[in-house]
Amino acid sequence: MPKRPDLRAVDDPTRARLEIEFEQPYLLGPLFGEYDRHLVAIEDRLGVNIAARGTRVQIEGEPDSAARAKEVLVDLYSRLDAGQDVDLAVVESVIGMGAQRQLDGIVPDADAPAANPNRVMIRTRKKTIVPRSTIQTAYMEALARDDMIFALGPAGTGKTYLAVAQAVSMLIGGQVDRLILSRPAVEAGERLGFLPGDMKEKVDPYLRPLYDALYDMLPTEQVERRIASGEIEIAPIAFMRGRTLSDAFIILDEAQNTTPQQMKMFLTRFGMRSRMVICGDPNQTDLPRGVESGLADAVTKLEGIPRLATVRFSAADVVRHPLVGRIVEAYEGPGN
Repeated sequence: MPKRPDLRAVDDPTRARLEIEFEQPYLLGPLFGEYDRHLVAIEDRLGVNIAARGTRVQIEGEPDSAARAKEVLVDLYSRLDAGQDVDLAVVESVIGMGAQRQLDGIVPDADAPAANPNRVMIRTRKKTIVPRSTIQTAYMEALARDDMIFALGPAGTGKTYLAVAQAVSMLIGGQVDRLILSRPAVEAGERLGFLPGDMKEKVDPYLRPLYDALYDMLPTEQVERRIASGEIEIAPIAFMRGRTLSDAFIILDEAQNTTPQQMKMFLTRFGMRSRMVICGDPNQTDLPRGVESGLADAVTKLEGIPRLATVRFSAADVVRHPLVGRIVEAYEGPGN
């Protein structure tokens, strides 16, 4: 682990110098990034100057910014030391976490041991997933704790991806017998008969994001085998009618495109020993003008019920390219 640094005064009283010495030289390459791109990102976002000499890193800037840059580097180093991957998206999200409100008991404060920056994780066959934002931490805790979770917010915040990860983890751990992934095919008006091909070919384009998440968690042959055996089912919401889904992890994606009647039908499929996650962005509905979104209606009616969690993401939680978060903010800002 890096030695705890002291903040040293420099000639300018409005600036400070911070020095960190890291113990594992082989981790410095992935810590700094190719062509020092991770250090450049920290410099640009926090307005500091970073110089690396051997195993020592020196940070200069305003005292608060220098201290924050130190926390970011220690966090990233700790992740690498624990065997986790660090890329530019992780760097950006760790920087962003410091600007978000802290959640007592979920996100460690500044004095928490750097060796354990994340208290929650999801393990799947192909990877171990850790939270990339403060709200992702709260969401992952809810996924492990609550029976029903509403995940609301813009694209790129990890709503569906983390839900699929938790579902796969519980499936391979034997906590549920099957995984059911669904979404409305509203772009086709749920009238799929006119599209070419068999039913699978008709609906696959609308369910592709769910397949992508699955293939990221499990080897391809396992995904295909589990789909063939019925352990994993991927289908439009219309296929849920009349069923009771017990011993299952059920995910509804793009839930903002359901009507209140569809949402009621889906929620009442919930069976014993199951978990249900409903993901959607209330600001991105594709429903015809004047049709109320079932997602907004359900949250209004159900929020506050025990063992039902509602997690709200914002543009600050976007973990794709940093530009995506700024685009979301621009579209959701004043006057829009």
